[in-house]
Amino acid sequence: MSDQSKSAIHWFRHGLRLSDMPSLYEASKACKKIYPIFIFDGMSAGTLTIGFNRMRYLLECLADLDDQFKQFGGRLYVFHGNSRDILQKLITKWSVGYLSFEQDPEPIWKERDDSAKELCNQMGVQVIERISHTLWDPLEVIATNGGQPPLNYELFCHTVEVIGQPNRPLKTPDFKSLGTQFPIDDFIEQEHRVPASPEILGIEKESKRQSEQIWFGGETKAKKYLADRLECEREAFEVGDYLPTQMEPNILEQPKSLSPALRHGCLSVREFYWAVNDLYDSLYQDSTKPRIVGQLIWREFFYTMSVNNLKYGQMVDNPVCLQIQWQEDERLYKAWEEGNTGFPFIDAAMRQLVQEGWIHHAARNAVSCFLTRGDLWITWEKGLTMFLRYLLDADWSVCAGNWMWISSSAFDNILQSNLCISPVMYGRWLEPTGNYIRKYVPELASMPLEYLFEPWKAPREVQEKAKCIVGVDYPVPIVDHDLAFQRNRIAMELIKKELLGEKESVMTNIPKHIAPSHASETRFFLCLTDRHEFCSNLAL
Repeated sequence: MSDQSKSAIHWFRHGLRLSDMPSLYEASKACKKIYPIFIFDGMSAGTLTIGFNRMRYLLECLADLDDQFKQFGGRLYVFHGNSRDILQKLITKWSVGYLSFEQDPEPIWKERDDSAKELCNQMGVQVIERISHTLWDPLEVIATNGGQPPLNYELFCHTVEVIGQPNRPLKTPDFKSLGTQFPIDDFIEQEHRVPASPEILGIEKESKRQSEQIWFGGETKAKKYLADRLECEREAFEVGDYLPTQMEPNILEQPKSLSPALRHGCLSVREFYWAVNDLYDSLYQDSTKPRIVGQLIWREFFYTMSVNNLKYGQMVDNPVCLQIQWQEDERLYKAWEEGNTGFPFIDAAMRQLVQEGWIHHAARNAVSCFLTRGDLWITWEKGLTMFLRYLLDADWSVCAGNWMWISSSAFDNILQSNLCISPVMYGRWLEPTGNYIRKYVPELASMPLEYLFEPWKAPREVQEKAKCIVGVDYPVPIVDHDLAFQRNRIAMELIKKELLGEKESVMTNIPKHIAPSHASETRFFLCLTDRHEFCSNLAL
């Protein structure tokens, strides 16, 4: 029941937008005065582990919100500290009767949100929490599936078909018609503005090339990127294709991915979902629709798998993750982290990750496999930490899910993956011109294409002419890939036998493990689609 004499706080965390924000809309109907805030509490919006590019993107999202609220006579107030303590002070200061926020379904946010709800209960404040960061409510998906998460992608798709289509997105509230005010608190307005740069928060550039900004945050930019992406989708639909950035990955062109905007919530996932579906329907009415939003469904799948599992981002005590005795080797890890493995495609991807905050899904698969079961046999947890720090689109649940999949720690059919991504052949297939390597590994810029993917095979005179001596100007490979993979495959087989016992029908020690629905699903996840007849040569 509304109380127009009270004000509301809208607490931004994810969901850094005004459109399709049901909790903000409900708050604007409940009362006339709304104070929009963001709190740097060391966790929210993924700030526990955050690098320069991610912080810059986040600040741009906040600055865009601030600019939008200025158009309505208000602004976004930014605070630093414990969220409960800050909320307690503001509730009293602003005579708050409502606290609204978007639901953060991942379990890592539960303690924060439960504490805020407990505070509101104590202070007589009504909580308005609504779902808009996911297409479906993960808890409803679990309930519909009999009380447990769907254990593979196909079963997940079947479950959400039973639930029905997600809600259509809401437009930005008409604050003028609603009579909503965004009051200016003169003292707080001066002291609590959006920080102008990551450096102000003590976060410095990790690479000089980070000045060459590729990605820009904020709802205003995200709307433009969505329009551009829909043109790309239209071109694909008109020739009978779909998922253009997945089926024919181009890792050199300007990225068309909307994943950073979806991760920060400056673009509504429901707006993207329905825009793509409506576009397809406008071209092919009454036709059988392929899974044109498959990547969005994977996102929902991983969110649902994590929702009741606080240990989802680690190996120990994680009920869906196999307990593998990975090796500790800081030298090998640092070489991978810094893009100095001696495998040019792997190094190019790792350097792009730090410089730009993004790499194509196909390149992520390659570097993830290389770190874990493919070559270095190092735990996926270290890779997850690296990705959470640098990837602009690093959702905790999606990122951890991808790492468990690629490392065969979960979402794999009991270690049936007896192939791994070749750090040489996969890159050669993905970008055969070599320009990707030349761009991000400039030491090899003059290396002939014949040797570019394997520079250690170049004769000495070729290396000298290219002004890149392997072992001096560029590292020798840190492992022999063929030997490393054979060793790791044997290790995986030993783990499998230990889990299954002497008789493979005795599954005594196996966790509640999630498997691909079928082989083609795995191929699609790795960007190895059926149209690539030679894709079997990309793995060893």
